[in-house]
Amino acid sequence: MIRSYLFLAFITLLFILPLFIIGIYSISGLWHYPEIIPHTFNIRAFLYIQQQAPLILGSLLSSLFYSLCTVLLTFFITVLPAYAFARNHFRFKSILENLLLAPALLPPITFSMGIHIFFIFLGIADTMIGVILILSFYSYPYMFRSLISGFRAYGREYEICAANLGAGTWERIFRIDFPLILPAFTAGGMIVFLVAFSEYFLVFLIGGGGVPSFSGYLFPFLNSSDRPVASLLTLIFFIIPIVFFVLIEVTVNRMYKKRGLLS
Repeated sequence: MIRSYLFLAFITLLFILPLFIIGIYSISGLWHYPEIIPHTFNIRAFLYIQQQAPLILGSLLSSLFYSLCTVLLTFFITVLPAYAFARNHFRFKSILENLLLAPALLPPITFSMGIHIFFIFLGIADTMIGVILILSFYSYPYMFRSLISGFRAYGREYEICAANLGAGTWERIFRIDFPLILPAFTAGGMIVFLVAFSEYFLVFLIGGGGVPSFSGYLFPFLNSSDRPVASLLTLIFFIIPIVFFVLIEVTVNRMYKKRGLLS
């Protein structure tokens, strides 16, 4: 038990220490290696964020919008294939499943250039729709794998019992299947959201610079010498997914308690 607490404390320290350093950077003036603490402190970074609040908020809302749309789209395009792979056995199933998971193993530039040309032909390059589609193509394996595990976690018995009691197809989907795979959807959705929210290259390439993104706003500062502003923007970039995950966790727990599935 003591070893478990020590290990948990060690992991927590590894997680918090970088954030602590970034927090100091955000209020530092001059801080040169190998000094332990900065020479001066100021709030210049906070004043910059206040001045640029409309632009930063716009890029942040844009990132949240296409990230949430990506989560929903990946769910709709993978839920039926995931159900088929989880419930059925057929030849070359493992090979086909691995092929469908391939985009998660490839760097974005590998397939994005060809898709970009295809999007230009369709007229959806440099648009929000194009960004959502490319992010869905790139991140759907995470949702696909998670939903397969979710469907495999319970058998057909629930559906058979519901059908014997007179439940129709749609009633079984919304009242039986979806509540049971909700944890899998939540887990896959969190990963997809993180991938979409933090992606820079695909949004910049397919969006053509016309689709605002928080990662696109942050990236130039990471390559600059303005570390206080870059650090403060990084903290904002980190806080948003944490808040989103907490809200999802609270919502799912309330839903389960309302249905009597969680004490």
